[in-house]
Amino acid sequence: MRRPYPYYILILLALAIAAYAVLVYGLMPIGKVVHPDMRANFEAHATIVYTHIFASSIALAVGVLQFSKTLRVRHIQWHRWLGRIYLAFGVIPGGLAGLLMAFHAYGGLVSQLGFGVLALLWLFSGVSAYRAIRRGDIKAHQEWMIGNYALTCAAISLRLYLPLSMVAGIPFELAYPAIAWLCWVPNLIYARWMITQNRSRNANEAKET
Repeated sequence: MRRPYPYYILILLALAIAAYAVLVYGLMPIGKVVHPDMRANFEAHATIVYTHIFASSIALAVGVLQFSKTLRVRHIQWHRWLGRIYLAFGVIPGGLAGLLMAFHAYGGLVSQLGFGVLALLWLFSGVSAYRAIRRGDIKAHQEWMIGNYALTCAAISLRLYLPLSMVAGIPFELAYPAIAWLCWVPNLIYARWMITQNRSRNANEAKET
């Protein structure tokens, strides 16, 4: 069965956003591309910001490859090693740094809660996916990973919603707290829908056999 086009679009977006983040934060002064009201905060917590950005970029780029059926079936050892890299060098350091950043998020309590809950769910679902595969529960592992990568894709949503909000003329101080939630809640809802659809399809296939 051929991969649906949305998967290839996701690959392009994931790799593009990861490359953008690495290049911008690797070559430009920290806080150069963020809103002026956030610049001082980024400069004051540079280590945390760099950890979150680079670890999240690893998770974004590596994670999307894990949904390749070819990789899982024909190159299982690569799939396993990439999974370890995704968790150990992406989700865990990125999530912990993201949690610390949430305490200082621009926009007050609404933004802090939005990004804080995102970081906690990202860490929890990543560890849960790892625990599931360690006990041999492949189905649970796959479902946890769908949810976890949906949260990883908050990095994509955030970088799409911010310029869209500016084009729409929404003041930054109003847009940013809303985006702190909008960048991941719809992703998680969609992931849950995908999981439900997969369960329904598997159940129908089991009845037919």
